Amino acid sequence: MKNKTCCFSGHRKMSEEKPKVYKKLNKQINILINEGYDTFICGGALGFDTLCALAVLKAKDNNECIKLVLALSCENQTKSWKQNDIDIYNSIIEKSDKVIYTSSQYYNGCMHRRNRFMVDNSSCCICYLNGSYGGTAYTVKYADSQGLRIINLAEHYGTDTAEEEGIK
Repeated sequence: MKNKTCCFSGHRKMSEEKPKVYKKLNKQINILINEGYDTFICGGALGFDTLCALAVLKAKDNNECIKLVLALSCENQTKSWKQNDIDIYNSIIEKSDKVIYTSSQYYNGCMHRRNRFMVDNSSCCICYLNGSYGGTAYTVKYADSQGLRIINLAEHYGTDTAEEEGIK
C-alpha cells in the first residue's frame, strides 16, 4: 500500500489564490493516478489540507479505485473553527474511505504525530511549502529524510513536479 500512497502537507494560508493552487493540485493528483497511485492521505486541517481532500474526492468521481484516507490529529480538531469550515470538514469525512484519529484529544505535538503517520505510510508527498519553518516545513523535511518523493506546488519554492521529471 505504501508504494501507491501519497500524503499532503501545506500551509493553512497560501500566498497564491486557491483556484490556482487547486488547479495545480488536480493536475499532480491525476499524474500520480496515472503512475498507479490509488491512496491519498490527508490531514484534514484548514487551507491546503481541505483543498487536497476536495481534489481527491473529485478524482474519485472519475475513478472508483481511488481512496481518500483522513488522518486527523484529534477528535476535537474543529473546536474553534467557523461553522462553514466545520460543514465542509464533515462533508469530507462522510465521503472519505477511512478516518484515522492519531489522538483522541488535542495536545502539544498531536499534529506532528499525525504528520509523521502520514509520511510513514506514503511514498510521495505533495506539499505547499513556501518557507523554512513551521509544521509544513517539519513534515516535508521528515518526508525527505524518509526518502519520499516531494512535489512542491508553491510558486518559487521547489519546482519538483512530476511533469518536470518528464512524466506527462
